[in-house]
Amino acid sequence: MADMKHNLTCRQSLASAFQALSDEAVKAGWSEGDVALALAELAEERVIEVTAKVIMEGSVHPQLIAAGGGRNS
Repeated sequence: MADMKHNLTCRQSLASAFQALSDEAVKAGWSEGDVALALAELAEERVIEVTAKVIMEGSVHPQLIAAGGGRNS
């Protein structure tokens, strides 16, 4: 499926920066668990913001629906 491949490519391009951010937070004294939870919460907030923006514009993109639908599985 093209959307899944596109998402994987995006994830791969962000992975090193994401790891560097996490490493910096741990070096600053935060525990790995605290950092992981904070990053997950920030990511969730961003998904909510983007989804709300898309809904306000009047069209829900299939990738956002798929991403939201897959969170609990």
